Amino acid sequence: MDILVKALHSKGHSITVVRTTQSWYIKEESTYYDSITVPVAEGVNEDFVNSILGKLLDIERGKSSALNLFYLEMMALDFLTSVPRMICEMTRNMFENTDLMNDIKERDYDLVLTDPAWGGGILLAHYLKLPLVYNVRWVTSGEGHHSIAPSPLSYIPMNMSGLSDKMNFVQRVKNMLFYFLNQAENIFLVNPVYQAFCDEFFGPEVKFTELMQGADLWLMRVDFVFEFPRPTMPNVIYMGGFQCKPAKPLPPDLEEFVQSSGEHGVIIMSLGTFVSGLPTDITDEIAAAFAKLPQKVIWRHKGDRPATLGNNTLLLDWMPQNDLLGHPQIKLFVAHGGTNGVQEAIYHGVPVVGLPLFFDQYDNLLRLKERGGAIVLSMATVDKDNNFLEALQEVLHEPSYRMNMQRLSRLHRDKPMEPLDSAVFWIEFVMRHKGAAHLRTESYKMPWYSYHSVDVMLFLVTVVLLVVVLFAALIKCVCVRVFFRRKIQSE
Repeated sequence: MDILVKALHSKGHSITVVRTTQSWYIKEESTYYDSITVPVAEGVNEDFVNSILGKLLDIERGKSSALNLFYLEMMALDFLTSVPRMICEMTRNMFENTDLMNDIKERDYDLVLTDPAWGGGILLAHYLKLPLVYNVRWVTSGEGHHSIAPSPLSYIPMNMSGLSDKMNFVQRVKNMLFYFLNQAENIFLVNPVYQAFCDEFFGPEVKFTELMQGADLWLMRVDFVFEFPRPTMPNVIYMGGFQCKPAKPLPPDLEEFVQSSGEHGVIIMSLGTFVSGLPTDITDEIAAAFAKLPQKVIWRHKGDRPATLGNNTLLLDWMPQNDLLGHPQIKLFVAHGGTNGVQEAIYHGVPVVGLPLFFDQYDNLLRLKERGGAIVLSMATVDKDNNFLEALQEVLHEPSYRMNMQRLSRLHRDKPMEPLDSAVFWIEFVMRHKGAAHLRTESYKMPWYSYHSVDVMLFLVTVVLLVVVLFAALIKCVCVRVFFRRKIQSE
């Protein structure tokens, strides 16, 4: 979101960012936005995420896959109930502050830009009666496309299912079960929290699902170089890789280390900002695998120095990831599969060994794997039987991985307009026209039986059955009359 805010500021727009006292990344003071800070008791902060990550690692490395699945589902259910409650607490604290809301109304904003994974911006836009624009991959109920566009389950995989767009019968059954599970979670856990808020502040006639689906514009953080082909809608604008940019020169000391790799090149590893540290046995196994390679390694690492660390590996608290990925000496990216890292790998054409941890990372890496640009390992197997070392060697020595990623890079870059410029244009379009109703379908207001034409099909079946019954009755009547006529004649 910060990238979009900066881009809008550079075009002369004034932006106010709503944050909470528990905000992790969003600073209260900035040179390119004003802020409104809402007091809350809980938030999705570093402690909250790290507690989830620690439990996930313990679950993934458990011995029973059936129990692992059960524990993962229990964690998901807990997350799906706690986060909406936090978001509604923040929004309630805003709405009950009369002075704050009057001040916001007096500022005469043009639109609300929000990530619909959190429902607060959706509620605020309705309260202020402003056009609504999404920076979106996920909504409160799951993947964004499933909420707005036709999504046939025969070839569109549900998130977290581990499936691609090419499914056999058993996989389609699995996909359907994941769909029912997702629907149940939304109907019984997520939506009731937001709907109770709507009932309290807007009245029961206002449905949260309709507010969520009724956004003017969906700026989708993917494109079809990355995403599986699927139906879409006119108000979905694809800006996949909008954060990517050409590499800048590296700092002198880092450039010297990269150049010292010679013909073997460099591997970079980063598991993202969320991961403060992995268990010691895993980091030791990873470090030992790196030490056996001729390549130099730059590893963004927090925590204790691994005991098996080789002389070829440089540990850093932070590294210029985009600039390193764009360096010609980089041969491989070991990544957790976050959207930003995956898009940057595509942009620069660098193959990936993936170590997914949570949320959308499995799905992101699956899409690279299906396109021949990545190998994906789980945390449960990364420290077993040299799996990690073999994956590194496979991607380094098999040229198809790099060739496939470079092909994706060429496809991604071959566009008439940069994704960030496209996003800014469409945001300004909504400002100029006070919305984009002409691009928005009203299908979300239809009941499910009308949307799927169940009522029409029942009507047509009833008509056909009625015609058949009448025809059968007519035939029967004719046959009876003929029978009696012949009987009379014979008598």
